[in-house]
Amino acid sequence: MSDPAESNQWVLRIGHEELVVRQRYEVLSIGNDFLIALWFIIGSLLFFQESTATAGTWLFLLGSCELAVRPAIRLTRYVHLRRLRPPGLRGCDQDF
Repeated sequence: MSDPAESNQWVLRIGHEELVVRQRYEVLSIGNDFLIALWFIIGSLLFFQESTATAGTWLFLLGSCELAVRPAIRLTRYVHLRRLRPPGLRGCDQDF
């Protein structure tokens, strides 16, 4: 019988290399956090020039909207774990 955890893996092949992602919700959360930081950094830099301030404002709005993605990832992970585990067992309490 196959391991359910293995069926939920993401495998990315790059040439002869293979990256196996087992904690996909954690990876999604980390990627989301990285993008949030990127939008706010670029948005901040765009505020140094008056001609690019509007673009900076849009990036701040994008970063703010993406902050809402974090709890959606956590909720999806929680619901997914509830379907995989019997009642009474909890997943990791780490805040992804």
